[in-house]
Amino acid sequence: MRSKPWIHHYDKGVPPTLHPYPEETLVDVVRRSAKEQPKHSAMFFKGMSLSYQELEQQSDALAGALLSLGLGIGDRVALIMPNAPQIIIGELGIWKAGAIAVPMNPLYTILELEHALNECGAETVIVLTPFYEKIKAVQTVSRLKRVIATSIKEYLSPLNTLLFTLLKEKKDGHRVKLQRGDHWLSDLLAANAGVTFRAVPVSHDDPAIFLFSGGTTGNPKCVVISHQGMVMTGMQIASWFSVILEKGKDVILLNMPLFHVYAQVGIMAAALIERYPLVLVPNPRDLDDLLHTIKTLKPAVLPGVPTLFTALINHPKVKRDTSILKSLKLSVSGAAPLMLETKRRFEELTGGRIIDAYSLTESALASVFTPILGTYKHGSVGIPVPDVEVRIVDPETGLYDLVGQEVGEIVMRAPQIMKEYWQNPMETALVLRDGWLYTGDLGYLDEDGYLFIVDRKKDVIKPGGFQVWPRDVEEAIAVHPAVLEVGVAGVPDSYQGEAVKAWVVLRPGHELTVDELREYCRKDLAAYKVPKHVEFTTALPKSTIGKVLRRKLVEVHCEAEKA
Repeated sequence: MRSKPWIHHYDKGVPPTLHPYPEETLVDVVRRSAKEQPKHSAMFFKGMSLSYQELEQQSDALAGALLSLGLGIGDRVALIMPNAPQIIIGELGIWKAGAIAVPMNPLYTILELEHALNECGAETVIVLTPFYEKIKAVQTVSRLKRVIATSIKEYLSPLNTLLFTLLKEKKDGHRVKLQRGDHWLSDLLAANAGVTFRAVPVSHDDPAIFLFSGGTTGNPKCVVISHQGMVMTGMQIASWFSVILEKGKDVILLNMPLFHVYAQVGIMAAALIERYPLVLVPNPRDLDDLLHTIKTLKPAVLPGVPTLFTALINHPKVKRDTSILKSLKLSVSGAAPLMLETKRRFEELTGGRIIDAYSLTESALASVFTPILGTYKHGSVGIPVPDVEVRIVDPETGLYDLVGQEVGEIVMRAPQIMKEYWQNPMETALVLRDGWLYTGDLGYLDEDGYLFIVDRKKDVIKPGGFQVWPRDVEEAIAVHPAVLEVGVAGVPDSYQGEAVKAWVVLRPGHELTVDELREYCRKDLAAYKVPKHVEFTTALPKSTIGKVLRRKLVEVHCEAEKA
């Protein structure tokens, strides 16, 4: 049996294992809650709330409607919308009909959407009205047969519905006229409310959801996650949170997008399992709306990425009234390194804890977390949660374990990791070997089992033959008092082959020169790690969840060099 030193560093109350896991689905979880606590709030959204009983009834109605439209077992249904009640109702209804949910980024371009729909083979889509015309534009070059549209105002409070209809619906592109053969979700739910439908048998081991990931090659692929995999992850995360949260009462923000594994398999599943009411936030980048939501509903948990926490720290409303964030007991930072200064300032601001996290779409969010109350080690993303194992292997061969804090490829094993990349056995075989997931990330474990991420294998910079990890340079620059954000990557260089470049966003009212920044870096970095190139910019390109896109920085640099 492999040594698991991290277990000794769990917070008191977190068990070393959760085995045996129940053979059930999130449909079973919600059905049980609707039976035991029908009036308990499942979610809040823009002045309204939805109980577990309502969630159960409406997803039942949708399942009946989908079956009546000819949906078959194992069919894929795309969901094109931001965080809104319809996406959770939609997923439960899809699962009850025996089908597979495929949430997609509504901001995909037409070409990206065409690729995603054809990759998963969806024949049915549920789409929020602003994205309806985009769906119609790709329908003829995809397998789509059924289009179901829904308006955001169907789940707004009466006052917000009135204001939305008068001021925003037409102006913001929400008002559409459906083409012949398409359906309104509200009509389908009304027509099937209370109608008994033949239950479709769904096994805990059946595929529940497809989520898109670039994997280690960068080509978007469908990660297949099982029903029980979602339950397992939810239970693991809920057990970690239990040391600080009050079950069934503390409110959790669902501000990260549900087309991403972070929100979908992690936050949503954990909340449903322990009946934490969810607060759905459709646009996490609208900080004014996010702060209004926090002030109004006083959530205990805020998931996010480092750029979000930095933005909140520097937001004028927070500076004027620091009490806005005082309800937060726990904030969870993922997808990118959490700088020590960001952690210190945000905990000082909220009075709560902020923990770092590491996981992947392919692992179904089998996670590494910083202990909430226990030992924090700067630079570490934490320790594996119950029933998750981590090893470090030789990065070239992957054939033997590395010890003594040697840097190698991080491999993970957990009962819920992905089943496969959909219809892609070659790519699947590259990352799944003998039950272990090869992450493509580089790092090391210390003697206590704390994981330290060095970087992506493909992100390593090699100036003059040296190896430079972008994160090391970013950490060194981020602590400078004039720096708000920083991104570091390798760019082509005629002398070194590849050179270190830093893109820096300064704090408002601060000044810094290239020479001053380089001199600052020399205090903590070897000479070959000090950026050869520095570019001051007003913003960094980010993904939909706020992760700095290093490849975009390099692309822009290369285009500028050619000009």
